[in-house]
Amino acid sequence: MAEEPANEAAPATMMDDMAGGMMGLPPLLLGTYTPKIDAKGRMALPAKMRSQLGNGLVMARGQERCIYLLPVMEFRRIAMQIQRTSMSDKAAREYLRVFLSGASDQTPDKQGRVLVPQMLRDYADLGDDIVVIGVGTRAEIWNRTTWEEYLADKEQNYADIADDVLPEVGF
Repeated sequence: MAEEPANEAAPATMMDDMAGGMMGLPPLLLGTYTPKIDAKGRMALPAKMRSQLGNGLVMARGQERCIYLLPVMEFRRIAMQIQRTSMSDKAAREYLRVFLSGASDQTPDKQGRVLVPQMLRDYADLGDDIVVIGVGTRAEIWNRTTWEEYLADKEQNYADIADDVLPEVGF
């Protein structure tokens, strides 16, 4: 009689399985969340993102005045890729300086909260009303009004750019 395989705990969702441990793939952060920043400058990480981000994460200046929220390993991968660029490349040096000087290591507390440093809150013009969006291997923190304006502007072209951005996917 064949022995039954050990009963392993199933992931909470298919996305949890796809994102976290499946063959060492990077996280797949998805969705839109609206946490608040408290009086101490902390925000609660969206529960669905916590396990994928792990115990440590890095916040850094993002494009379009948002804040990037990256798992430590993804941040290290990006930083190493930029550093491999020739030191004679002025644009790469400038980008690396701005990107790394604005980065902050964070460890969530027991309630899943992380401090959003004042310098980054100022950069992204964050008050207490924010939006956190999943963008694949990173999340982004936006001023809610700025995000709503950005989304309204970009949704007009969403269908038009799909053919250029995703030619092989076949949407």
